[in-house]
Amino acid sequence: MKRHVSFLAAGAVMCCVLLCAQQQLKVEPPHDSGQGVTPAYEGYFENPDGSLSILFGYYNRNVKENLDIPVGPENRIEPGGPDRGQPTHFLTSRQWGVFTVTVPKGFNDRLTWSLTANGKTSVVPANLNPLYLLSPFKDATDNTPPFIGFAETGPFVQGPRGQSASLTTTLPNPVLLNLWVADDASVAPGARRQSTPPVTISLSKYRGPGSVTFNPERPVAEKAEFKAPPIAVFTGKVTASAMFSEPGEYTLRVVANDWSGVGGAGFQCCWTNAQIKVSVSPAASARR
Repeated sequence: MKRHVSFLAAGAVMCCVLLCAQQQLKVEPPHDSGQGVTPAYEGYFENPDGSLSILFGYYNRNVKENLDIPVGPENRIEPGGPDRGQPTHFLTSRQWGVFTVTVPKGFNDRLTWSLTANGKTSVVPANLNPLYLLSPFKDATDNTPPFIGFAETGPFVQGPRGQSASLTTTLPNPVLLNLWVADDASVAPGARRQSTPPVTISLSKYRGPGSVTFNPERPVAEKAEFKAPPIAVFTGKVTASAMFSEPGEYTLRVVANDWSGVGGAGFQCCWTNAQIKVSVSPAASARR
């Protein structure tokens, strides 16, 4: 009898503990603004020269509030920072594999990215544990990321490390963005080809002092013929423009996703990043 009572007592205590834990771990409803940004360590991969690329993304917990956090005490990567090429403009929601930090072969330290937004600080460490080794250039179904080029003749680059180009404009003139893309149009075995284009493009501000307006923000890759990498089945051209609210130095982010979707549906393959650096001069009348 005493043993039965002790089991009942233990059960009651356990129920009380679980109830208290549930009360402490209440899930808050989404907030339009006022929340922080959590940096995300995606993993790392090896480059052809033996160096390593450490891949980061982030999660802006605000539903509507994009945030600008300048490089410095509230947006820093160490060691070697605070500036290691991270974004200063943070879009809402989860943003996968946004940028890489290259470290030399044999690197045995760890990088730490610290972000403070709306008074809330989040820190993520990144190390080279083999569990974090990625394969961003080919997934389990042999699908590969799209290629992006800034000219019809290339060079064409794929994967999260990407490549960059530089442009200039003078206010209030927009800058024209031309991209050439290619993809293997691969689908998982047994899956049907989708009705959407094999490559979808999104444009966003990555760094810069003012706001950027894209026309369109998600341009369509129109089919176009050009000499692309041999594995390409689909080739297309993308045309868009960007307007800037004020002069300064900007960096724009280009993301090309294939049919595997944004962030490769969470499998860290297969998408391609690119950056466009734009130097925006003030209007001619303002310089006089």
